[in-house]
Amino acid sequence: MAKVKSKKKIKRKKVTFSIDLSGAKKVILMGDFNNWNPKKHLMKQDRNGVWNKAVILPSGSYEYKFLVDGHWKEDPQNDQTCLNCFGSYNNILNLTVP
Repeated sequence: MAKVKSKKKIKRKKVTFSIDLSGAKKVILMGDFNNWNPKKHLMKQDRNGVWNKAVILPSGSYEYKFLVDGHWKEDPQNDQTCLNCFGSYNNILNLTVP
C-alpha cells in the first residue's frame, strides 16, 4: 500500500517595511529572513522620500535592520530591539499569521 504524504501549506503574510529617508541614495532591508544578504531586498523610494519594501513571511520572530548608504540604521518606527553580536541593536518583528 502506498503512503500519501500530505503537504501542509505554510501560511504567509505580506509585510511592508518603510523608512523616511529623503536624503538617502540607497537603502537595503536586511534581516535573518534573507540571511542578511544585501542583494535580496533593495528598497524603492517613493516620491515623498519614503523607502519601501514588501516581503512575504511566515509566522515567526525576525531580526532586521536597514543598510542606508553603507551605514546601519535601526527602524525608528519600531521600538522592539535586541542586542546583536556586534554590540549594536537589531529591530525585532514578531509576526503571527492566522
